[in-house]
Amino acid sequence: MIGGGPGGLEAAKGIAELGYQAILVEKRDRLGGTPDEASYAALTPDLRDTDEALREMIEPVENNPNIEILLNTIVVGAEGSVGDFRIKGLTMGKEVEIEAGAVIVSTGFKHFDPGRETQKYGYYEHDDVITLVDCEKMLKAHNFVRPSNGEKPKRVCFIQCVGSRDRQIGNEYCSKVCCGIASKEAIEIRQQVPDCKVYIFYIDMRMYGYWENEIYWPAQEKYKVNYIKGIATEILKKGDKLLVRGEDTTLRRPMEVPMDMVILSVGMEPSSGTKDMARIFGLNLNKYGFIETVGGPLNTVSTNVPGVFAAGACTGPADLEDSVGMAGLAAMKAIAAVRKQVNVPA
Repeated sequence: MIGGGPGGLEAAKGIAELGYQAILVEKRDRLGGTPDEASYAALTPDLRDTDEALREMIEPVENNPNIEILLNTIVVGAEGSVGDFRIKGLTMGKEVEIEAGAVIVSTGFKHFDPGRETQKYGYYEHDDVITLVDCEKMLKAHNFVRPSNGEKPKRVCFIQCVGSRDRQIGNEYCSKVCCGIASKEAIEIRQQVPDCKVYIFYIDMRMYGYWENEIYWPAQEKYKVNYIKGIATEILKKGDKLLVRGEDTTLRRPMEVPMDMVILSVGMEPSSGTKDMARIFGLNLNKYGFIETVGGPLNTVSTNVPGVFAAGACTGPADLEDSVGMAGLAAMKAIAAVRKQVNVPA
């Protein structure tokens, strides 16, 4: 397993529970992946405490004799084939060799940088323009305030699809979770700052599965979050406020609204680790730079290299449920590939 986030943790646990040896490689000095690294406050959609959920995933892995954990380790090379992979890693500058019958890549994603190409939102220009990730850290610390002056905001808005569904920058895909995460954070803001008015400007509000009733309707009906179908095109500074300009697409008229804070709902992009593993193992990437799986909707984890599988957001936008489910499938297929190669009877 390459990557110690939810996908890697689930895959390692599954392999170990079936009586096989698992080696979990993580570049950081701790497990937990992006939810830990980015200081997520609570998970979508059930608002469960992130630290609590991660502990539930990490403890069975850390205390399992069938799992070897290599922290502070990066994979720098690989050779061999299914049943006999020889993987080169660097642990604190020291070279290690890892032997494995199969490989599961679970290297996650990175959050879109809204200051890279989407300059109209002024992310690096205005202190009170933040991202979903910045907001999570504030909510986790129970300190949701304006970065510019430390005061509690009275008017906050989310702007959806920043870095997603954007043909100009090449990210034509929907990042799947941003609508739900914005709604979850809007609820948390209303919980922590009850007199703050919260708005969500959206192109299309996309809630799949049970998220509709778990977060979308409660956000509106219980927490009075305002959803406005519209497109924000510009954010300007006006006094101590932010002026959000755009179009209300329902009423078909321009809009210009003052806000204390603006939260950009940034999408997902391939992580550097995902690109590195694709290069090292010879994995095909799709047009967006994520690892391409070869089985369509009937096999979401097999890659073009026999014995190498991919799970979670390294294959494209995915939520926690997707990542854990794919990891379980990858674990099963990895074991099957090794058993078939060494002709172990069922």
